[in-house]
Amino acid sequence: MSTLKWIVMILMVVGALNWGFVGFFNFDLVATLFGSGTTLSMIIYDLVGLSGVYALFWILPKMK
Repeated sequence: MSTLKWIVMILMVVGALNWGFVGFFNFDLVATLFGSGTTLSMIIYDLVGLSGVYALFWILPKMK
């Protein structure tokens, strides 16, 4: 597996765990670690979102 795919998988796990914490405990781990609304936290959210888009293009062709 390529390095990019590993990074994408890690970012997707981070995003899933963060949303789980938000949903179950009303606790945003990214905002706690990097500040709420800071540039760094927004970059992390952006990277997680882009990882999801990349994963769609990676996974969907394999479903056919």
